[in-house]
Amino acid sequence: MNVVAPPWLIGCGTALAAFAMGYSITAWLAVRRRLRPSRFATADAPPVTVLKPLCGAEHSIYECLRSFCEQDYPRFQIVFGVSNSDDPAVAVVRSLQREFPGRDLKIAIDGRRHGSSPKVSNLINMMALARYDYLVISDSDVRVTRGYLATIVAPLLDPSVGIVTCCYRGWARAGLWSLLGSMFINEWFTPSVRVAAMAGSRSFAFGATIAIRRHVLASIGGFVAIANQLADDYRLGELTRRMGLRTVLSEVVVETCVDERNLGELLRHELRWLRTIRAVRPVGHALCFITFGIPVAALGSLLAAGALPALAMLAITAAARVMLHSTVRKPGSALPHLLMLPVRDTLSFALWVWSFATRRVRWRDEHFQVTRDGSVQPVVSITQ
Repeated sequence: MNVVAPPWLIGCGTALAAFAMGYSITAWLAVRRRLRPSRFATADAPPVTVLKPLCGAEHSIYECLRSFCEQDYPRFQIVFGVSNSDDPAVAVVRSLQREFPGRDLKIAIDGRRHGSSPKVSNLINMMALARYDYLVISDSDVRVTRGYLATIVAPLLDPSVGIVTCCYRGWARAGLWSLLGSMFINEWFTPSVRVAAMAGSRSFAFGATIAIRRHVLASIGGFVAIANQLADDYRLGELTRRMGLRTVLSEVVVETCVDERNLGELLRHELRWLRTIRAVRPVGHALCFITFGIPVAALGSLLAAGALPALAMLAITAAARVMLHSTVRKPGSALPHLLMLPVRDTLSFALWVWSFATRRVRWRDEHFQVTRDGSVQPVVSITQ
């Protein structure tokens, strides 16, 4: 006996497939679109302090930090920060100081905590060594090209600009888990940012790069104002926008090292990202299911009982997803990576569902509870 799906269910399934198809096409177009470049004369380049909070000797940390020392920029300093003199990152910084004796490279070793965020506490402690009024904050696992500073700092010469940030691409180590982690960044996170930017939104800021003037930072209360925030980068941008200042998305795309050694690390990392987004953009996070392409279109086709329009939309979604992958993949990467697309999208969709289960996250070796305002409180385990 054949069971006929009710028309309302077929309509809902077809609509779901249509939303997934529409987003997938838009995402492909968004990553192909060029951002307007920002340039200025070298003579106008203001001196810059780069702030690099560190914790541990991550994979490729020397290569990443070295890329900042090689900047084609007339005058800048780099301030590194650690909370412990035994941190292995200290040896990396000392090596850079020996390799680049002509660069202004400083290190702050200070374990004082100013809130629940170790990274922001580090930044607060580092500010005592910052010499210049133009600041660039960047995570430790970021690798850049020689023209990075000149391009990132340029928009800050406009007094209406609060912060400058940029997209990033995942640079994967060998292995399946690192590959999946880089695909999460390159083929889901970054396209979603580019779609939002194409629609006119600038409600974002990313830890890979944030450039800000010192007096603007002071006007929002300094780093102390975000000392308890999980999404400290997002809140920094939000506070400047509340002052009526603009956020600029630079055309620069930096690389971040993706080193996921096992499935557990991959899941914890991505769940922290998703729960961070949930904390700062709850409505947007709830509606972002349409960004998961193939599994959402497949679910829509299933609900529509295999109706021809829904199946056609599933096929178009899959084609758009392949075109997106072809656009963002690194030249020379293996075509068999195409086989991972449905796996990656299905995993992302499952993690999105899982992100609603709890507000707990793991950040390095610490566990935190995320509150509704995006701040975090350490989770203390009591054993008897």
